[in-house]
Amino acid sequence: MTFRPGPALPTPPGQVGNAAAAAPLTDGEWHRLHPLTPLLRGGIFLIVVLGYVLNSLRDQLVEFFIPGGGPQDDGDPVRYVYEHGAVGWVLLGIVVLLVVLIGLFYLSWRMHEFRVTGEIVEVRSGVLFRNHRKARLDRIQGINISRPIVPRLLGTAKLEIAQAGNDANVQLAYLGSKPAEDLRRRILVLASGAKEDDQQGPERASYGVLQDRLEEVFSPELDPEAVRATRIVKVHPGRLIASMLLSTTTVFLVLLVVAMVVSISVTGEYGILLALFPAVIGAGGYYVRKFSRSLQYTIAETRDGIRIGFGLVSTSNETLPPGRIHAVSVAQPLLWRPFGWWDIRINRATNAGNGQSTNQQASSIVLPVGRAEDVREVLDIILPGLVGTAVAGPRASQEQLREGSAEAVGVVDDSLTTSGDRGGFVHSPGRGAWFRPLSFRRNGYRFVQGAVLFRLGAVWRSLVIVPLPRVQSVKVSQGPLERVLRLASAHVHTVQGPVSAQIGALDARDAQQLWSETARRAVEAAAVDTSHRWREREARLASATAAAGVDGVAPGAAPATGPGAPAWRAQDGPPGWDHAPDPGAVR
Repeated sequence: MTFRPGPALPTPPGQVGNAAAAAPLTDGEWHRLHPLTPLLRGGIFLIVVLGYVLNSLRDQLVEFFIPGGGPQDDGDPVRYVYEHGAVGWVLLGIVVLLVVLIGLFYLSWRMHEFRVTGEIVEVRSGVLFRNHRKARLDRIQGINISRPIVPRLLGTAKLEIAQAGNDANVQLAYLGSKPAEDLRRRILVLASGAKEDDQQGPERASYGVLQDRLEEVFSPELDPEAVRATRIVKVHPGRLIASMLLSTTTVFLVLLVVAMVVSISVTGEYGILLALFPAVIGAGGYYVRKFSRSLQYTIAETRDGIRIGFGLVSTSNETLPPGRIHAVSVAQPLLWRPFGWWDIRINRATNAGNGQSTNQQASSIVLPVGRAEDVREVLDIILPGLVGTAVAGPRASQEQLREGSAEAVGVVDDSLTTSGDRGGFVHSPGRGAWFRPLSFRRNGYRFVQGAVLFRLGAVWRSLVIVPLPRVQSVKVSQGPLERVLRLASAHVHTVQGPVSAQIGALDARDAQQLWSETARRAVEAAAVDTSHRWREREARLASATAAAGVDGVAPGAAPATGPGAPAWRAQDGPPGWDHAPDPGAVR
């Protein structure tokens, strides 16, 4: 199969500031990655070879500095080569091997190309076995930039475009740090439906290569001015450490240690301690990795979606465009209850556990730990793009979207700890105690405009929010015991993830009402949902305003209405629930 580049697109107009650096990368032509990519991708193999050589030379190095102080090993391959006069041939072989490896790395870099057009991002790679990946801009689930410690020191970064499906992500490893940020911004502009990026971050003054690199390494992962963040939530490090110590993993480890101590005291066999050391080492590594990855955790609201950044040594930050979150869960483990802490998890249409993504944490966890006020702020960031369009209409402004989602945020905030019918929830009847002995009064659901909410659990509390435009299907089931008790279970299906929108032990009539109402409202909400092109309405209104100014109408004048109005004006105005098309209408 022969790969031929398509026709090049013109450079996006009106690009100034930081986006100008990304404009050449989005011109539709094929481009190569950073020149240091072969070293970063193949350098680990060279380090292993160098480590083996140094280990073999260990005895000779010791004897060189301390004559007669090193052990003499008859099976030493270096000594054997030296004594048989084959040093020159071995060095020649090493040089040839290095030349071959460098040539292969260089050829791999030459054959690894990417291009960005107005519709897709393409990557083609491979020497013997060619690989060609495409990512549609309107199907992008998120764009992540990760900076491991070595690439970070060299001023490079890995850009990964998340797509729905297994092993569907598209990676660009590696790009320069600044071109990676600029390219992400430009891809999000193209994906949003906007004509140009009219909000650029400030230009940074250069003080030399070394000082610029140091500032880049020690600069915060999230620069509010650079991303035009309007709202930022940060995770307190002390609270993060305490939440890790009060986790289920810690409880399991404590119980394991107690069981071993009891066994030793009863049997007197200290050999059991040998099984404890691997567990301690593994647990220590787990906590260190989790803590280092969760430091400097920030959630910010930007024009292009939610920006999640974290990490201390190796950093990562991801932008989730509006409408890419399919379900939200606010949960509280039992040990967190005295402190009033909660976490927030989401379902996304991407699989970060396919071995390709380095951003598994940001894929599902939005808020690792926070108080109720932190939960409300994060929901204020998340929900406007999910339920706001369904309430305020496809052409609503950001403020109107926020007002449309205010009801959902308020209900969640008021219902985190409630039970019974408080908050307007339809909860399980008394006979549901046979299936939910502790939580039957808390177990319930309710609708708000644009979403359906599930209130679950009495010991491990949770509140699940499913945006109606993201609903895939609805199922009602009833087992034999449930049929005897006139109960049923309902499941609102979304994409696979840690959030499960499933509720049981409902009255059979309430479950059927949940099924029919969810199906009806989901169709209505999907009909007005435009979150996949979240800035297209701005571009359309800007173009219409400019056209009206050319026709002699003042840009600030009221839009034309009536028979002579433009075609796009015929559908202007935020349609409410009464303006949604019929469920059977063709869309």
